[in-house]
Amino acid sequence: KNNPVLIGEAGVGKTAVVEGLAQRIVEGDVPDNLLGRRIVQIDFGGVVAGTRYRGDFEERLNDLINEIRAHSDELIVFIDELHTVVGAGTTGSEGGSMDAGNMLKPPLARGELHVVGATTLEEHRRYIEKDAALARRFQPVLVPEPSVADAVEILRGLRDRYEAHHQVRYTEDALLAAVEMSDRYLSDRFLPDKAIDLIDQAGARVRLRHATRGTDVRALEREAEQVTRDKAQAVADEDYEKATELRDRLTELERAIGEDGRRQHAHTRIAEVTVEDIADIVSRQTGIPVSSLTQEERDRLLGLESHLKDRVIGQDEAVTAVADAVLRSRAGLASPDRPIGSFLFLGPTGVGKTETARALAEALFGTDDRMVRLDMSEFQERHTVSRLIGAPPGYVGHDEAGQLTEAVRRNPYSLLLLDEVEKAHPDVFNILLQVLDDGRLTDAQGRTVDFTHTVIVMTSNLGSEAITGRGSVLGFGGGGGAGGTEADEEARRERVLRPLREHFRPEFLNRVDDIVIFRQLDDPQLRRITDMLLDDTRRRMRAQDVTAEFSDEAIGWLARRGYQPEYGARPLRRTIQREVDNRLSRMLLGGEFAPHDHVRVGVEDDRLVFRTESGESGAAASHEGEGEGEGDTS
Repeated sequence: KNNPVLIGEAGVGKTAVVEGLAQRIVEGDVPDNLLGRRIVQIDFGGVVAGTRYRGDFEERLNDLINEIRAHSDELIVFIDELHTVVGAGTTGSEGGSMDAGNMLKPPLARGELHVVGATTLEEHRRYIEKDAALARRFQPVLVPEPSVADAVEILRGLRDRYEAHHQVRYTEDALLAAVEMSDRYLSDRFLPDKAIDLIDQAGARVRLRHATRGTDVRALEREAEQVTRDKAQAVADEDYEKATELRDRLTELERAIGEDGRRQHAHTRIAEVTVEDIADIVSRQTGIPVSSLTQEERDRLLGLESHLKDRVIGQDEAVTAVADAVLRSRAGLASPDRPIGSFLFLGPTGVGKTETARALAEALFGTDDRMVRLDMSEFQERHTVSRLIGAPPGYVGHDEAGQLTEAVRRNPYSLLLLDEVEKAHPDVFNILLQVLDDGRLTDAQGRTVDFTHTVIVMTSNLGSEAITGRGSVLGFGGGGGAGGTEADEEARRERVLRPLREHFRPEFLNRVDDIVIFRQLDDPQLRRITDMLLDDTRRRMRAQDVTAEFSDEAIGWLARRGYQPEYGARPLRRTIQREVDNRLSRMLLGGEFAPHDHVRVGVEDDRLVFRTESGESGAAASHEGEGEGEGDTS
């Protein structure tokens, strides 16, 4: 069979193979039986165009085949996108017309045509293999994706062409970085196409950055354009004396523009495309920070742990584990084939599990919008697995993407929060096994989604009965929950982990990087949380041009009122709304505050007292709140 069809994924270089063969034929660097051959490409879109009536297409294609047959000794026909010949030329509702594939079969079988085709694996399977008689006439030749080393050689061969086009110079390290970064971070495309795109975009970006002409030359050019228009107007008005003056001025401007241009050209050096330029393009495409660490980012990463501890009170063990995982990843010491980190947060409600994930997302990405949150209580049925990765073929919604895979595919550098993970069906954890171990997941469309740049946080309330029950273990039990000897601490941990081992399979727990038990919140920590929640009230009062100040006694009073062991720290917010925000709202709406006033909140006789100080006269008024904040004004 002398009719090969090149089969490979998009971007691996199928068309380039034929173009390379044509180049070698021109140079004479081919075997004797290929010398003097010509490769011609058939555009089936052009062949079909304008064939309105039945018979037009067949006549046109027959003429084309006869022309090729007459010069079969010197012509090699190249058909790109070979699958388009199947069905090409059929007129739909009118019967009896033949498509291009059927018309090509006889001359192909007799060897009258020498055809080279190119198509992708999927399209060859869908269109060519379905027609066994057509598939038999072609010899499949698989074109694999080149290795990293081969792709670097390809870029070296293209370097001169792109340097001339963009008028830049590519460093050797930039070519190597383009291949390595595209291979690692652009997993949904293929070499060498994705690496070529990177150097092309980086070259254009660097060229634009250095291509700005001097402001002096631009000013002279604008003046020359204006003088030209004025001269034309003077000639039209028959004011030849003015036209002569303007002509002399135009000559001076053109001479000055030429001298400035030559001077700038002499001082202009060819811009260089470096590794940082390639990394910047990758970062913009994927959102993954792959550029070398700046000093500012180093300081931010080193301060990540303290930043998280300021936001999440009393959970130092959890914060340290998460911060260490992020530092390993950005320093380049983490495994490239696993997620940045996977954590299982255990503890009763209200201890800061979800808040830790939200704080980490904000610290890493500047906003918690990059946190992909899935409430696992929505996946209690076996069939809900399809919502994560998409429905299989034949089911309703097959064309729709999965919630999990699509979110990570669009934002590969994100934090994945699986909330209340113990409420999901056990089959859901089978999906998570390969995510936790290999950092990848294949959706219902057959696309592989990369999870190696995500932080995976799972939260669970399993074991919370052991934490909150009988006031002696972890969590919010009265007395010294987190104190005691090391043996006591180990016994407490074992009581919490026992229901976890009973619920989850060993292969799932074995893949989690760290199981973190959230600790007891003592009185100083509750006070700090209360103070942080009051910051929101202070900020909203400042927006009303009133400053608010809370005494230590008031903060302690609110912390005691809002402390509920079974609900954690969440009741603190409700207590502040009831005891503070409600009272301040009534005072604001009642006109009791003037601009620049200052309100001090303290405690007297076990009730909150609001004292207002005028910003101008310093006069003070006192308001007491009791119970639901309905105290009398005194």
